[in-house]
Amino acid sequence: MRVAKEHVDIRMEIPGAVIRQRRNFGDASGFSRISSEYFTLAAGVDTSPLFKGLDGDMCQCPHWGFVLRGQLTTTDALGVEETVNANDLFYWPPGHNVRVDADAEIVMFSPQNEHSHVIDHMIRKVKG
Repeated sequence: MRVAKEHVDIRMEIPGAVIRQRRNFGDASGFSRISSEYFTLAAGVDTSPLFKGLDGDMCQCPHWGFVLRGQLTTTDALGVEETVNANDLFYWPPGHNVRVDADAEIVMFSPQNEHSHVIDHMIRKVKG
């Protein structure tokens, strides 16, 4: 799920402040601690080879985040693609791969145990 800033409902606007809220933006039930993450990614990065060996060869951890700059495209198990751009909020449900279309920086919030498992898997893949 991707939402551009201008499509997030304005709930309150007063001089000096605009409060926007997108309700029902993913489901965090059943997860314990979360981690916050800041990723800097170069165009051309593709997680597909790094996720080989995980369930469905995809990241099975949900993520909520914000694109500071750049462009990324996710692909789910059915092959459905969704592209996020600078200033987009996003929710990536479990079962995705990511391709970086343009140099990007993102901030994400993820269930800590689940995403640590994925990151550890990627580290093992890179080390061979």
